[in-house]
Amino acid sequence: MGQVHTAGPNEALVLSGGCVGSQNKRTVIGGWGWSCLCLTDVQRLSLEVMTLNPRCEGVETAKGVALTVTGVAQVKVITEPKLLATACEQFLGKQVREVEDIILQTLEGHLRAILGTLTVEEIYQDRDAFAQNVRDVASPDVGRMGIEILSFTIKDIMDNVHYLESLGKAQTANVKRDAEIGVAEAERDAGIAKAEAERVRLDVRYAADAAIADSKRAFQMSKAGFDEEVNTKKASAELAYELQAAKMKQKIRSEEIEIEVVERRKLIDVEEQEIARKDKELIATVRRPAEAESFKVETLAQGRSTQRILSAQAEAEKIKAVGGAEASAIEAIGKAEAERMRQKASAYKQYGDAAMMQLILESLPKIAAEVAAPLAKTDEIVMVSGGEGAGGRMTSEITQLISQLPPTVQALTGVNLAKTLSKIPGAETVR
Repeated sequence: MGQVHTAGPNEALVLSGGCVGSQNKRTVIGGWGWSCLCLTDVQRLSLEVMTLNPRCEGVETAKGVALTVTGVAQVKVITEPKLLATACEQFLGKQVREVEDIILQTLEGHLRAILGTLTVEEIYQDRDAFAQNVRDVASPDVGRMGIEILSFTIKDIMDNVHYLESLGKAQTANVKRDAEIGVAEAERDAGIAKAEAERVRLDVRYAADAAIADSKRAFQMSKAGFDEEVNTKKASAELAYELQAAKMKQKIRSEEIEIEVVERRKLIDVEEQEIARKDKELIATVRRPAEAESFKVETLAQGRSTQRILSAQAEAEKIKAVGGAEASAIEAIGKAEAERMRQKASAYKQYGDAAMMQLILESLPKIAAEVAAPLAKTDEIVMVSGGEGAGGRMTSEITQLISQLPPTVQALTGVNLAKTLSKIPGAETVR
């Protein structure tokens, strides 16, 4: 029985013993391999880039100045079969951190050794050459371990005695001095060149101005002569033009008058035809419809007149018939009412005061109802009488109010109620 193992392009798969032979080993990159159970040893080696930061602190340079230098190195395992086999012998079974420590110590040792052979100025002023020197010296040693240095750069250079700072200040002062001298010399040369250029410019300008003035004077003189000749020709041309224009205008006006005469004649003919057309149009659109409308209105008026006459006659017959009927009815009612009044008068005359008394007695409830009608709308009547004997006074007031009834009846009807009541058998008048 066995097992299949796979490896990516960033690692090496190392198979030894078993299926590959007791004295052989097989390395697979980005592929697969077969191992026999319990007989084949399978190990892996990373081929990824490793970033290292070698740092040397307090290392004295060729002139005894202590520096602290930090670099950055990119290294990886070489995939060439022979060197890969060497790397497998050196690093199989180790963690990546252990491999990085081994390579880091090698680089730091070479970095320290090279620092002792150079001055601070050489290291500081040409970092690329210093880094290349370290790479060239360290590459053979790490190459024998199957490792290649992809890149090596100096990251930082420091010292504790401010030597680099002083060196920078001196260099800065020298640069500033040279710059100021260069600026002064440049300003001086620029001033001289500027003055010389200004002088040349003014000379050229004055010469050019004089030439321009001379040319301008000659131009103006020539122009004046030309203008005089041109104006003369122009005046002659304008006069000839105006004369010819007047002749053409006169001719055009004559033609226009003839055209206007012809147009007016045509307009007169057109207007005469238009008048005749409008007469016919008025006859067709106004006169004929007016005559037809007049005939229609006259016919309708005659019809309405005949209708109104017939309606009036019918209404008169109706009113006459109704009036006769109403007159007969009124006559009959009047006769009946007269007969009733005659019979009532006869009865009153026959019965005399008794009949009148009966009529008054029948009318008294009606009179009382009419008098009491406003009081019917009153919820409560309170009679107030102050002082002692209030009850007797109220009684006397009621009695006085009742005593006013006979004169009132006499004033309304002409009948003496007290006299009439005294004639009733058994009735007595209270004084």
